Amino acid sequence: MSNYRRLYIPGGTYFFTLVSYRRQAIFADEQRVILLRQAFREVKNKRPFELLAAVVLPDHLHCLWTLPYGDADFSTRWQMVKTAFSRRVPSEVKANGSKMLWQPRFYEHCLRCANDFHKHLDYIHYNPVKHGLATKPGEWPYSSFRRFVNLGWYTSNWGEMAPSDVDDLFHE
Repeated sequence: MSNYRRLYIPGGTYFFTLVSYRRQAIFADEQRVILLRQAFREVKNKRPFELLAAVVLPDHLHCLWTLPYGDADFSTRWQMVKTAFSRRVPSEVKANGSKMLWQPRFYEHCLRCANDFHKHLDYIHYNPVKHGLATKPGEWPYSSFRRFVNLGWYTSNWGEMAPSDVDDLFHE
């Protein structure tokens, strides 16, 4: 067992990556993305957080969250999202009783500054292009990119060329 320790900062803003079990394309179907959105809404009603940005790809998703002041428990929220989604989706069940939909862990990074936030925001929105699912971010339907275009944070043609700030973050 690893000694990995998560950084829990009350009211923090985090970047997350969650991956499906064995990289199954569980979100390749629009109906599954709708079910994931329902799971997010259900959890946000019970344990509030702000979903700032997101992209859902066939086998993984990336999000930026800000937790409420004084609250650092993103792990419980993710467990609740995964469970709420899993209840809605038929799937094989492993010997231990868990469904074969999610990898057991997730990646998180606590954002340290505005520059860190913008790099991860760019990473999220460029991800469909990086994976060959779109030629520019605005083409991908399961992304917060268009909301940020409407806010004036991006131009509609942003990401037609790889942004330099996403290459040095990390590799999936």
